[in-house]
Amino acid sequence: MQDGIFQGSHEQMMEEYTKRYKKVCVENNSIDGKLFDEFGVKRGLRDKNGKGVLSGITNISLIKATEMDGDRVIPCEGQLFYRGYNIYDLTKGFRKDNRFGFEETAYLLLFGELPTDKQLKEFQTVLAKNRRLPTNFVRDVIMKAPSKDIMNSLTKSVLTLASYDDKVTDNSLENVLSQSIMLISVFPMLAVYGYHAYNHYECDESFYIHRPSDELSVAENILRMLRPNKEYTDVEAKVLDLALVLHMEHGGGNNSTFTTRVVTSAGSDTYSVIAAALSSLKGPKHGGANIKVVEMMQDLKAHVKDTTDEDEVRAYLKKLVRKEAFDKRGLIYGMGHAVYSISDPRAVAFKQFVELLANEKHQKKEFELYSMIERIAPEVIGEECAIYKGVSANVDFYSGFVYTMLGIPHELFTPIFAMARIVGWSAHRMEELINVDKIIRPAYQSIMVPKVYESLKDRSIPKIDTKEREKLQLTMRDESC
Repeated sequence: MQDGIFQGSHEQMMEEYTKRYKKVCVENNSIDGKLFDEFGVKRGLRDKNGKGVLSGITNISLIKATEMDGDRVIPCEGQLFYRGYNIYDLTKGFRKDNRFGFEETAYLLLFGELPTDKQLKEFQTVLAKNRRLPTNFVRDVIMKAPSKDIMNSLTKSVLTLASYDDKVTDNSLENVLSQSIMLISVFPMLAVYGYHAYNHYECDESFYIHRPSDELSVAENILRMLRPNKEYTDVEAKVLDLALVLHMEHGGGNNSTFTTRVVTSAGSDTYSVIAAALSSLKGPKHGGANIKVVEMMQDLKAHVKDTTDEDEVRAYLKKLVRKEAFDKRGLIYGMGHAVYSISDPRAVAFKQFVELLANEKHQKKEFELYSMIERIAPEVIGEECAIYKGVSANVDFYSGFVYTMLGIPHELFTPIFAMARIVGWSAHRMEELINVDKIIRPAYQSIMVPKVYESLKDRSIPKIDTKEREKLQLTMRDESC
């Protein structure tokens, strides 16, 4: 670069520029970690014991991981309730009747009560009739600029659907409900078709579009649309259905649902709210964890000679925790949860069906490896790390294994999560609209240092305005919040 003029290509210019200014960004944005304690800031909106900051009230679900014993908080087996019903009872109910549970559970979360047989059939019909995309939408939107990142494709499609809605900004409850049901219905189509477009244009594979059937459940239609021959077994569809139910809702404090609440509180439209929630869910710290589990297991099998040898597997897990293996992040993916300690009820409910599918797919040895890791990983973490609560397998530990056995490509792992969680997002959006008419606006403590303004020709190093600094008294709360 000479006198502010860059030499070389645009890419070289940007690489050189951002490399230099990365250092500037770090220098001017780094905050001393001690200040968070000094000002009583709960990082991640959780205290050091993992308890979240109370920021709202909900009647949609309940997560229970502790019990009170006098003044003491005691960890307990994890429990999850949808609208007052224990998730174990809900799943046992539709399994006992050999039914699919997605539609019944979606009705429960949206409307707050279990449907009668007549109400369930009506709701199934409503969902089926909403599995329609605008004319030429697949050609004009989904097939244009396909991406390996199906979550981005899904977000693009959701935002584009707003262009076809004459009542896009109508936040009346009946319209929001109509929009929500439509999006719940078309999410599988948007995601699966998005994958097929990517697989064809970017991977040079055959392109096919199978329309969903009005006679099939959500889980059955996902497999029907995904597979070239449209075929699947009953066990495959039932296990996928259970996975969808278990991922459907998990309180108002998880990142994507809280995002739903925040953007709803700003008065935004349904499409923008769901797009924001999708952007949150796609983060590897939230919805992308099951992919990391599968990748970790692949790395384990590449570096452990005998995966039936518990000592060898334990040694690999120790390397993970010591940041000596896989991505060197120090994590055993699929282990631990922000709330649960002794057990994640979703993983408990899921495991027996995972084994059923593994037997059908002749993957018994793989299931035994997962079971071994589930058992010994908490021991390794307890030995190697200073932890404030217990660690157990979470639902992501087994979900990636299940999706792999079902032949679902990695690109669709997180979109499958979204197909389920949009029900919870929709329920929380409506609850926010019904009960709260105030924008969510938390406070941030400013530690800014006042500086003396200098003209362009006189600038070198910014000078601190010590008098103004004393006047501001930096313990004052930032009133811009």
